[in-house]
Amino acid sequence: MRDVIISGIGMTAFGKFMDRNLRSLSEEAVSLALADAGIAPAQVDQVIFGNAAAGVVTGQEMIRAQSSLRNTGLDGVPMFNVENACASSSSAFHLGWLMIASGQAECVLVMGSEKLTHEDKAVSFGAFSRAVDLEEPLPEGYQAGSGSLFMDLYAVKARKWLEKTGGAPEDFGRVVVKSRHAGSLNPVAQFRKETTLDEVMASRMISDPLTLFMCSSIGDGAAAIVLTSPEFAKKLDTPDIRVRASAVVSAKAHGERDLVAVSASRKAYEMSGIGPEDLDVIELHDASAPAELIHYENLGLCAPGGAIEMIRNGDTAIGGRVPVNPSGGLLSRGHPIGATGAGQIIELVQHLRGTAGARQRDGAKVALAENNGGQLAGDSAVAVVTILSL
Repeated sequence: MRDVIISGIGMTAFGKFMDRNLRSLSEEAVSLALADAGIAPAQVDQVIFGNAAAGVVTGQEMIRAQSSLRNTGLDGVPMFNVENACASSSSAFHLGWLMIASGQAECVLVMGSEKLTHEDKAVSFGAFSRAVDLEEPLPEGYQAGSGSLFMDLYAVKARKWLEKTGGAPEDFGRVVVKSRHAGSLNPVAQFRKETTLDEVMASRMISDPLTLFMCSSIGDGAAAIVLTSPEFAKKLDTPDIRVRASAVVSAKAHGERDLVAVSASRKAYEMSGIGPEDLDVIELHDASAPAELIHYENLGLCAPGGAIEMIRNGDTAIGGRVPVNPSGGLLSRGHPIGATGAGQIIELVQHLRGTAGARQRDGAKVALAENNGGQLAGDSAVAVVTILSL
C-alpha cells in the first residue's frame, strides 16, 4: 500500500444555525478544503460523504451527498454515503484512505456534515436515541428522564468509573474547564467562553453525576478533507501530512472482548509502528466529560487509575505534556455528529502544519484522533483511530 497525504482541509464554524441547512454547511466546507489544497472540483476522483442524522432531522435519506453537493462543481463525481453514528466522517476518512492507498484513486474528498438543530428539540434528541440497538435492554442503573439517552448512558459509566478509581465529580469538572479554555482560543468553536470549576459544578444536573456543562451539546457544522497520493501531492503547494494508520473496530456482542477504543488504538499503533509515548497531540471523543478521562486509559496514555493525576496535574492541557482536545473537543468545539471525526482530524492537521495559533502544540510531529459512536452491548458500537505525522 502506498502513502496517503492530507492535502487540503476546510471547516465551518460549529454551532446552532437555525437558518442554515445541510447543503449550505457542506458547500462552505468543500469550498474551503478545495481552496486550501489548490485544486478544482474536476480533479476530485471520488467523494465519501459522512452524515448520521439527516434522515431523522431533515428527512433527507439515501442521496445525502448528491443532494448536498449538487452545486459545488462535484456533481457527476462518484459519491458514497456513509452513516456510522458519531463516527460517520472518520469512517468516511478510512474509506477514502483505502481508496488512495490501494491505488484506486489519486484525489478523494472526504466530507462530514450534520444539521442537528431543529425547532423541536425532541427531534434532535430523537436522532441520538436511534444510535442504539432498539431491542437491547438498557443497562442496570440507567436513569430515564434527562431527555438525552446517551447522557443517561454516560452517567452510568461515570458512576462506575468514580467507584472504580476513587475519583471525584470535580475531576469531570476539570475536563470542562480545560475544554472551555481551549474553545476560547478556537475561532470555529461552538462554546468560546471560559468557565470555572464552581460554575461547572453548579450548572443544572442532567443525569447524576453529569451537570449541563459536562455534556456535549446539539450543534451543526461541516468539515472536508482532501486526500491525495504522494504523486498528486507533489503538484500542490501544501505541507505533506501523512496518514500513518486508520483503524476501525465494531463492538462484539458476545464473548470476551476489549473495548472498541482499546482495540482500535492497539490496531493503529501496530499498523503505524507508533506508540502512545510518541504522541504529541490528541483529539478524542469527549461526548461527555468522563469519557475523556476513560479514554486516557483506553488509548494507553496512562496506567489504570492514572487519569486522575493527568487531569489534576494539567498534563493534557494546552501547553501540557500531551495536549488532549486542544480544539475544545466535543464539549466546546461542538459535536455535529457526522462532522465530528473529520473536525478532529482537521484540528490535528493544523497542529502538524504549525497553524493552530494560540492552541499550537510546539514541535508537533505525531498526532492521534479517536472517534466513536453508537452503543451496543455496553460499549460504543464503533471506534475509529487515526494516526497522522509529518
